[in-house]
Amino acid sequence: METFTPTHVQSVLDSHRLGLTVIHFDDHTTTSQDAARVIGCELGQIAKSMCLMVGGSPALVVASGDQRIAEAKLAKHFGIGRKKIKIASPEQCVTVFGYAPGGVPPVAHRTADIPIIIDTTLSRWDRIYAAAGTPHDNFGLTFDQLCTITGGTVLDCAKEVETGE
Repeated sequence: METFTPTHVQSVLDSHRLGLTVIHFDDHTTTSQDAARVIGCELGQIAKSMCLMVGGSPALVVASGDQRIAEAKLAKHFGIGRKKIKIASPEQCVTVFGYAPGGVPPVAHRTADIPIIIDTTLSRWDRIYAAAGTPHDNFGLTFDQLCTITGGTVLDCAKEVETGE
């Protein structure tokens, strides 16, 4: 099955008429760390898309690149046990979401109406950056624009950071 392209992402962005544009980079932005380095922003400004299977159904979590996700918080939100939340396989990323890992955008998925959860930690930034279909394509936007284009549910789903105190 073929992956969707940045053209698919740009089409969805254009439909919202917010002036959002996919930008292509020569260097790869596969990981949040790579993306922050190539874009020239803070790690936390990267809006990483995490493809999940929740009780066998797809869901997408968009979280800040410097955060880890608390499965317990997601399990509570979805009303299931924590062990029923799994990271989607690379094959599921393509067949269900439409993109290979490292390039999954928060919009323009192969399967319609995938629940999208947006972690609250992204709201601390004026500008954030999301993947746009490949490990070389991204787009910048605001937290409010992310909420608008995804129709996602904003939820505190980041793990609490241990300070060692």
